[in-house]
Amino acid sequence: MLSHTDSVTPPPPLQVEVRCPTGGLPATDGLRNSHRRRGSSATHGPQHCARDTDSAASSGCRREASRKSCLLGPGAGHSGWSLVKPRQQEYSEDSNSEPNVDLENQYYNSKALKEDDPKAALSSFQKVLELEGEKGEWGFKALKQMIKINFKLTNFPEMMNRYKQLLTYIRSAVTRNYSEKSINSILDYISTSKQVCSLRQPAHEHTVLRPLRMHFFAGDIMDLLQEFYETTLDALKDAKNDRLWFKTNTKLGKLYLEREEFGKLQKILRQLHQSCQTDDGEDDLKKGTQLLEIYALEIQMYTAQKNNKKLKALYEQSLHIKSAIPHPLIMGVIRECGGKMHLREGEFEKAHTDFFEAFKNYDESGSPRRTTCLKYLVLANMLMKSGINPFDSQEAKPYKNDPEILAMTNLVSAYQNNDITEFEKILKTNHSNIMDDPFIREHIEELLRNIRTQVLIKLIKPYTRIHIPFISKELNIDVADVESLLVQCILDNTIHGRIDQVNQLLELDHQKRGGARYTALDKWTNQLNSLNQAVVSKLA
Repeated sequence: MLSHTDSVTPPPPLQVEVRCPTGGLPATDGLRNSHRRRGSSATHGPQHCARDTDSAASSGCRREASRKSCLLGPGAGHSGWSLVKPRQQEYSEDSNSEPNVDLENQYYNSKALKEDDPKAALSSFQKVLELEGEKGEWGFKALKQMIKINFKLTNFPEMMNRYKQLLTYIRSAVTRNYSEKSINSILDYISTSKQVCSLRQPAHEHTVLRPLRMHFFAGDIMDLLQEFYETTLDALKDAKNDRLWFKTNTKLGKLYLEREEFGKLQKILRQLHQSCQTDDGEDDLKKGTQLLEIYALEIQMYTAQKNNKKLKALYEQSLHIKSAIPHPLIMGVIRECGGKMHLREGEFEKAHTDFFEAFKNYDESGSPRRTTCLKYLVLANMLMKSGINPFDSQEAKPYKNDPEILAMTNLVSAYQNNDITEFEKILKTNHSNIMDDPFIREHIEELLRNIRTQVLIKLIKPYTRIHIPFISKELNIDVADVESLLVQCILDNTIHGRIDQVNQLLELDHQKRGGARYTALDKWTNQLNSLNQAVVSKLA
């Protein structure tokens, strides 16, 4: 036992290499700094020194997990020394937040196998789960990778099992923000992958993929997405993550919209509306951004149902929300549906404005819907009989020669030149590109009628009588279609004349057309005369 007055000469410093559980830098510097801070003196016995050394060694190990050894030695200025061997159990208890090296190495080794040998990667990721023991971050990451690999291998039942296993981690094993971000990324990965996007299209367009469509349950890939969303919502009942609940419900609603299951969609919309209401049952304008997402989904439903009455009210309501900072994609959806509504009502100028705004929003968000919306813009431009080329605008000009848009560009040129032959040729050559869109197909007959009317008026202008078969030949349509077109033009007062069906003649009355003009001028003159007399009488 040493007294306070005894002088002890410490033995030469010993350096011992000790393997650190997580790998770490040499703790020598940490020891020296620790001892300087504590200001140790000769009065410290071996017990005190041991405690300091152990703490410093642990601190040094925690500082960085890049080297595999820790060197322990006596601190400068100490009169006593002690050698302490770190204990694995003690380190784990003190540093639960630090990653385990074996788990980390196993995870990254597994990830390296993912591209070349996915099945081996699955087995390797399974070892991560076995090594993990208590649920933690590395197990969560391993399950994420296993879900993606099983999806690529089209092993959907196993993928769902792994996803359900991953959802058990969100309560305590990982942080709230990290779990939310990860689940969102998985749902987006599945729903937006090229594999799913291809399978979502009609089977007759993808005969090669049809066997894969039949692989999962009833052969509908949408069932897979629906199970993903519903499983997520079940797991979120107790988690109380409102933001993730809202996003998942919105995704499920979009799926129901795509499947045209409007009854289920309305149920989702009611739940979403309730989450954005005040205690009085009014819309909470503080949640303007979320409200716009709900409106966008509901507007798409009414557009698909062609329920213009409800669509119009909701569309106007959505444009009056000023408290939101909406994503351009949301505003693009709202504006596109508004354009369709206006076009169906014959309000071509309003439709043109909405489609142009939708195109700009889609372009800003990078959505592929921008090309589709640009087609609708061209359609509205032709229906409003505008002489302005829609591709002259700064925003649309870069897409003028886009392969998907080129057919519509040529269609505009033929339409503005009243070249019926070229117009029909373009429609025939690019039938799938133009006519596969149901909305364009819905209005293409009106376009044809417009251009035929313009050609017809130009054709009959020099004549007082003209044979209907001749008109049929020039317009390249049947005689019956010519008669139908003539009847429509006569009823609209576009043409003044009568049809002689016996002799297959159109007899024009140019005097009637001139007489109507003179009658209008005479009426105008009489009104001016009456106004003049009223002014004179007041002055007198």
